[in-house]
Amino acid sequence: MRESKLTRKTNETDIEIKISLDGTGNTDINTGIAFFDHMLNSFAKHGSLDLMVKAKGDLTVDDHHTVEDVGIILGSALKKALGEKKGIERFGEARVPMDEALATVALDISGRSYLAFDAKLANQNIGGFNPQNTRHFFESLVNNAGINAHLAVTGENDHHKIEALFKAFRCGIEKGCQSQWNRRSEHERRAVIF
Repeated sequence: MRESKLTRKTNETDIEIKISLDGTGNTDINTGIAFFDHMLNSFAKHGSLDLMVKAKGDLTVDDHHTVEDVGIILGSALKKALGEKKGIERFGEARVPMDEALATVALDISGRSYLAFDAKLANQNIGGFNPQNTRHFFESLVNNAGINAHLAVTGENDHHKIEALFKAFRCGIEKGCQSQWNRRSEHERRAVIF
């Protein structure tokens, strides 16, 4: 099984994450930030990812440290679950609409980290989450997972734009993490020697 469990404790946060790349979409998520929980649930449920996130952060200050640290540890857990990455597709892409919003994601699970992020998001709180932290979350995740990712979204409603980004990123991750073996035809499988 491609899975991992990690913890991270700092002065600002105490986080535990468990991830299984070959799951069924089961989630158990509590970060103390309602909208962020919703996004992480959307991220996991739209694919075969099982995800448990338990986070306690300095939310009386703001959501920044919790969002950042969840991104750091989720990226690290993803990298650990992938191990040597042998036999994965490596590249993934997706276009996901949500009402008027359209998110586009292209990624390379190469071991080289880079984030290109094109999204205009307001500085207004959505369920305890500052949309300005969306970029920071993905930046923390890809830097710690070793992923080159290009994310873009258009639309009017920040909730729709952010949710489309999370779902598109998950679809891209699922494609990039899938086994090359799974996409081969029966004839091709019989011809491959491992």
